[in-house]
Amino acid sequence: MMYDANKKSAGVSYLLCLFLGGVGAHRFYLGRTGTAVGQLALWLLGWVTFFVAWIPLGIWIIVDLFLIAGIVREENMKIADKFAFD
Repeated sequence: MMYDANKKSAGVSYLLCLFLGGVGAHRFYLGRTGTAVGQLALWLLGWVTFFVAWIPLGIWIIVDLFLIAGIVREENMKIADKFAFD
């Protein structure tokens, strides 16, 4: 019961990546705060560097589209293990 309430959704992750990927919303949702802050910093740096920093950010987001399924699976396994031993 608690697992279902806390598990992460791949669909939500993909939507966040597609619409708010530049600010790292999908990584914040998946609990990857460090890399989410990195994406947010690149997004902010893009405004200062006349969008130059958005090139590596765009590549990173495209790579994330392939990684999301594995990250969601990993996070859900962590959640399941947490509630299995409580």
